[in-house]
Amino acid sequence: MAKKCDLCGRGSTKGATRSHSKRQTLKRQNINLQIRNVGGIKVKLCTSCMRTMEKEPRVKTPRKAPKKLA
Repeated sequence: MAKKCDLCGRGSTKGATRSHSKRQTLKRQNINLQIRNVGGIKVKLCTSCMRTMEKEPRVKTPRKAPKKLA
């Protein structure tokens, strides 16, 4: 089981903890994955994708015509 988001494909990243003497120790930072039902299918989603899915889709408004100079 890979720790990746099924929607965006984001996975874990590497980070470093540094001691007082600036010694580097690598660590893995996992993303916050949640298992949700989307359309009757179990999907592993990261929380940022879940927040994006809750948003209402943007509605484009028509642009105003440019003013004509007299």
